[in-house]
Amino acid sequence: MSKRSDLINKYHQEMNTLNISYDAALFEKVVIGCGPAIFTKDSETVSASSETELKTVRQNFLIKKLGLADTAELDKAIDEVIEKLGRSNKHKYRAIFYYLLVEKFKKASVYA
Repeated sequence: MSKRSDLINKYHQEMNTLNISYDAALFEKVVIGCGPAIFTKDSETVSASSETELKTVRQNFLIKKLGLADTAELDKAIDEVIEKLGRSNKHKYRAIFYYLLVEKFKKASVYA
């Protein structure tokens, strides 16, 4: 198996543990879209306690990648994802985090 396949399997297990239903094909596209970020320990996860990290998710993913308008709704959505993954959960994997945001804003077409 490739390193990406191993990570996808790990993320699938995490989503099953958290009882998150998902579209496997879309999820794999989101994983691929994360690029090399998922392959390093530090950037594989989103630090929910870091304002800088959350601003990066907002600016680089939600606004630039998904093409969303810069509104307060973005911060609310990020907070909802943090809550869904568990505030104390140290494994807020970037791929899962982004997938949930894609689903929230119905932006699967970005990965078509």
